Amino acid sequence: MKIKFFTIGGTIDKVYFDKKNDYQVGNSLLLEILKWANVCFEYECESILKKDSLDITEEERQTILSRVAKEKCRHIVITHGTDTMIQTAQRLQSLPDKVIVLTGSMEPARFRSSDAEFNIGCAIAAVQLLPPGVYVAMNGRIFDPNKVRKNLDLNRFEDA
Repeated sequence: MKIKFFTIGGTIDKVYFDKKNDYQVGNSLLLEILKWANVCFEYECESILKKDSLDITEEERQTILSRVAKEKCRHIVITHGTDTMIQTAQRLQSLPDKVIVLTGSMEPARFRSSDAEFNIGCAIAAVQLLPPGVYVAMNGRIFDPNKVRKNLDLNRFEDA
């Protein structure tokens, strides 16, 4: 089974710049994470955007939809910012015959305390086991995009 990964940006890919005293979306660590994990399945990675999810426009969401629709691979994992991941997942629900799992992190993958590697691992397991549809993999759980919310106070995703 081949898995296609698309990166969109978000916290998972953020880099901290001391001199600027802020975060910016940088290059994805996804390839390195997959190498470190010594995965033994066929995969391909492609960047669609490098943006904070709060800055994604409806036109860019349409670009994501179009690109995923054209993808021949049936099993897709998308790394995405957590603030608007649910909206993108809902937008992708019109695509038939694909298993699409969106995931992200609450802290940049470059941080030791990041949940990025764990969430990516959960998304990889989910995309291999679930029936066609669109899902959100966060905090060790798999969610229906229409029945999930981000709880800012507890810094996690939960049932809506």
